Amino acid sequence: MTGIFSSLKKGLKQRWLRGTILLALVVVIVAVTLFSVIIYNYYYATIRTGLEAKARTATDFFANYVARSYAEFYNAAYRYTETFREADRIELQFLYTDGSILISTLTITSGTSPNTPDITAAIETQQISSWVGRNAATGERIMAASAPMVFADGEVIGVMRYVSSLRLVDRQVFLNILAAVGIGSVLLLMVLFVNIVFIRSVITPVSEITKVSKRIAEGSYGIQMSNSYRDEIGEMVESINEMSFKIAQTEKIQTEFISSISHELRTPLTAITGWGETLIYNEKLDDESKRGIAIMLKEARRLTKMVEELLEFTRIEDGRFTLNIEQIDIAAELEDAIFTFRELLHQDELEFVYDSELDELTLIPGDPNRLKQVFLNLFDNAAKYGREGKRIDVSIIQVGDQICIQIRDYGPGALEDELDNIRMKFYKGSNSKERGSGIGLAVCEEIIKYHGGSMELANAEDGGFQVTILLPVSSEVAAEWRE
Repeated sequence: MTGIFSSLKKGLKQRWLRGTILLALVVVIVAVTLFSVIIYNYYYATIRTGLEAKARTATDFFANYVARSYAEFYNAAYRYTETFREADRIELQFLYTDGSILISTLTITSGTSPNTPDITAAIETQQISSWVGRNAATGERIMAASAPMVFADGEVIGVMRYVSSLRLVDRQVFLNILAAVGIGSVLLLMVLFVNIVFIRSVITPVSEITKVSKRIAEGSYGIQMSNSYRDEIGEMVESINEMSFKIAQTEKIQTEFISSISHELRTPLTAITGWGETLIYNEKLDDESKRGIAIMLKEARRLTKMVEELLEFTRIEDGRFTLNIEQIDIAAELEDAIFTFRELLHQDELEFVYDSELDELTLIPGDPNRLKQVFLNLFDNAAKYGREGKRIDVSIIQVGDQICIQIRDYGPGALEDELDNIRMKFYKGSNSKERGSGIGLAVCEEIIKYHGGSMELANAEDGGFQVTILLPVSSEVAAEWRE
């Protein structure tokens, strides 16, 4: 459940932001581009239209009233240039048919040849032609409109050319585009801000739900979330609160049932074990009867062990589990557990290979009885599930501020997809045919956690199953780990 909520939280935030921001970015880019094109065309078309209109009007006037001969054309050109009132904004040029300048409002250009396409096109097509480019002399961007001056007989006697600088226009176009980009950026930031606010309104409760669901998954059944939402998230919170409550109820009923049954079984099992141990030493019984009593004792002890595990489990669940912490020689406790287990299962011909790399006496804070319980439980598991290997490896070493204890069998190991589950209470691996309560590892892990340590379960590299226990060597470290 926690993984689902985490992936939902990450996926929702990423997908929403990626989708909305990408869409907004595309819209802004398209809008700014269209605006820029429109502004560019508007300004340039306005100037072009104005220049062409001036050229058309002037050439029509010249053709109809002034230019009756070449001499009149030249004289009129000089007079028109001298009286041109817009010389401060527009350059007026009169050109020969070879493209060279006859006269210009900028006398410095007289006699030169602009050699631009609009001049050639005007002469060849006898139509007004415009051109945008750079002035060869100054490098400045300009727009020019050239109009042919035609005699009545259709002969072109010259070209009238209007030239306007585009510096101010380019600046105005740039400022407009810059303003559009600025507005687009502001809009994009607003979209981003609104989306972040909206996403937070979704992600924040999802994060809270994730934390609570994680606590529920870790065993904090019954925990409730405050629900101040009136939408689908509120429905989700209500569902999780209801689920948590029902799980807590079920766990409570289960724990009470296990505790009750365990206590009820304890008395008759004690009687059965006691009378069985008494009867087995009765010399009047034949071997067959003694064999049957031995089987009865073995099963009674197995059931007693299971009952003790169940009672231990209910104590942990109810918070009645306590430790009697003292400074202990961890290596000595481990060796005592190995010796005890060897005596319990000497008939099974199990080989214990023990390796200690502790150079000197190592004292750690711990409950000797509880740790011995852990060791014996893990030895029992190794013996049951790795019986065919006939060997159990046990090692102890200090790594930094931790004691590392490894217990490894040579059985078939666990399925890889079940490794994370076998430590769960009442869980038994699918490849296991052994009988048991399924809570031994869960109890062991809780005991180790109460000591401020950790327990790792894994398959050994060359076969078998391996348990690694890490215990802190000092009370301060243990306290830090428990926190």
